[in-house]
Amino acid sequence: MIGARAAFERCLAELRALHAACPAIASFAPLPDSLAEQPVMPHDIPAARLMEEDDGLFSDGFEAMRDAFIAASPHAQWRETYKGTRMGPDFMNRFACYCLVGSGGPFVSDSLGAYVVYMPPGLYYPYHHHPAEELYFILAGEAEFLMEGAPSKTLRPGDHVFHPSNRPHATRTHAHPFMALVLWRGNMSVKPVLTHPDGEP
Repeated sequence: MIGARAAFERCLAELRALHAACPAIASFAPLPDSLAEQPVMPHDIPAARLMEEDDGLFSDGFEAMRDAFIAASPHAQWRETYKGTRMGPDFMNRFACYCLVGSGGPFVSDSLGAYVVYMPPGLYYPYHHHPAEELYFILAGEAEFLMEGAPSKTLRPGDHVFHPSNRPHATRTHAHPFMALVLWRGNMSVKPVLTHPDGEP
């Protein structure tokens, strides 16, 4: 296993390469030439093992970033955003997210947040919203993305979807897992909240 600093620097290098190569990512938010570093307090969750061991994360040109996120997993501060909400153990044990740029991540920026999100097959991430504008860029696998006021979309490696500020959206996996690079801009200080905290309407 490589060390934490090397693992996170590898992730950042892949983020820079993807930012330079993909117009959708480059136009979403600038990536500063240098990013301030901050210490990471590793926090493990069961879903991290699922991502690390998942052999269904097929990709098409984005294997380097997929593999960099997996290699950095043991050093990451995995999030538990919905701990204490109605989300049960099935979701909490299978949904995975950690930060690369932003709160809890190894790098910080005022203009951009960057995360990895992973979901195994057969998982539903209910409608939620947040003030930050958001871009999901699919690195591996596939998933169905839903957003209020828009038709659902099934996205695969190289596809992306934009979520406007506070627009409720949801994600569902079917036969395949997925991994995405998730970018935030704007008000990044408020965490996602469930749109229907007492259950889906």
